[in-house]
Amino acid sequence: MNLFTGESADAFFGGEVPAAVHALLHQAAASAPAVRGTLLWTAQALAPQCLAIYYTLYKHHAGQRELDLAERAALRGLAEAAQQAGLPAGLPQLWPADAALPAATVWASGPGRFWLFTLKALAFISLRSGRPEVAQACLAQIERLAPGARLGDEVTRGLLDAARSASPGGA
Repeated sequence: MNLFTGESADAFFGGEVPAAVHALLHQAAASAPAVRGTLLWTAQALAPQCLAIYYTLYKHHAGQRELDLAERAALRGLAEAAQQAGLPAGLPQLWPADAALPAATVWASGPGRFWLFTLKALAFISLRSGRPEVAQACLAQIERLAPGARLGDEVTRGLLDAARSASPGGA
């Protein structure tokens, strides 16, 4: 559940939100930001296999500019999605160079799609955390693994390009 739009992310990313967690997510949506984070982390502890919770967590924390917590949620979501999709563990830049790339169908929906989407989120979080090199590495992996995946990564790419243009030397 996207707390900000009311839309469900579970159908797009695979899996359903367990009933016990659903109530926590609705309670979090109606709560003040200071309470919301606690409710969302409680939901994650109750259902760590539910990818939609990670999405909600990193969106919440990024919106509050709690970038360390947003990154923690995204990395946990990335690891869970990798396990569910049968992808290698760790960030793609840590995958062995000779590792076979997953089939394009892995990225279409479910945990594989969530994995890509979360990698894009990590790029954004990294950029906002002042680590453009990490953002660049994440975006490059998305392009390598699933060119044309239509994740909204062009927005993050634009922000990265603008940050580079504004920095001394324009690197």
